Order: sequence, then C-alpha cells, then structure tokens
Amino acid sequence: MVPTEADLADALTTATRAAVTDLFRDNPGHTFYYLTLTTPGEAFGPALSAWSREALAQRADAAEVRYSYADSPFSIVGEEYLTPVREMFAARPEVFDIADDDASEAEFELRLRAMETALRRLADEGLFGVGEARANVLVLVEVVPDDEDNVARARRLNPPGPALDAWLTYWA
Repeated sequence: MVPTEADLADALTTATRAAVTDLFRDNPGHTFYYLTLTTPGEAFGPALSAWSREALAQRADAAEVRYSYADSPFSIVGEEYLTPVREMFAARPEVFDIADDDASEAEFELRLRAMETALRRLADEGLFGVGEARANVLVLVEVVPDDEDNVARARRLNPPGPALDAWLTYWA
C-alpha cells in the first residue's frame, strides 16, 4: 500500500520528535539555533541536521558554515528514527519517474508538505521552544542545494524574530 501524505506527515512527526528529543538530551549545554529536514531535488525522505551556538563557536569558518547542514557536527542525526520514514517515501512514485510534469510536481509538493506539516506540529507542541525561545530557533525544510522555495517554507515555519531574520539576511 502506498503511504498517503498524512501517513508521511504522521511518521515524520514521530521520527523527528524522537530524533530531536535525543539530540537535545544527548548534548546538554548546547543551545540549538538551527534544525532542518533536508532533501535533494528528488524529494527523497529527509535527513535531520542541526547547529548549536557552542558547536559553531568552535569553527574558524563560522560565518560560512552557520547554516550549512552538511558542515555541522550534528549533520544527519536521528537516523534510527528517520530511515524507516525514508522507506515510506521510497514506497511512493519517484518524482522524476512520473512522466506527466503536473503529476511530478504534485508528488514533489506532497512530500514537502508532509515534511512541513511534521515540523509545524512539533513547533506547535513546543519542541523547539515557546515564545522568545522559539523565536531564537530556526526550523527549516530545505531542498538542497538551494531551492528558491526554501524561503517561503522558512517564513511559514518560523515566527518573526531573530532566528528567521538572521537566516533571511544570510541568504539575501
């Protein structure tokens, strides 16, 4: 049976909650300011990466890697939770194997909506903080390398505040 958008969002919510909870628990003393679900242009099941202020302070090239999922010591975390979710994504038609362009785009958007829904749910639960604390944590669904719609997703997922403003300035 092919997983639905709701199935993907539900599985991602559960997996990401567990991965982020472990990340926070296993790294006391770290203030995380960036958490992202990344996927390539094929919209395969995502990977989770994060940055903390303390980890960034250890980097001589901090200005360049501040928002680089791949350069973080917390790159691709929570694999034990996210691998089964990627298998669910793989059970759906591959985006670039769909001959009809509109259907291919619809599949791509469905996958990104599921990722965004999962992070929105977790933000609503307070997993990334509440109030001022939440405004200092950037939560993203990123298509990598750079996708023009990453900005729109960032605006939908994050409250106005220092984290979003800093990221928008960085990518401007």
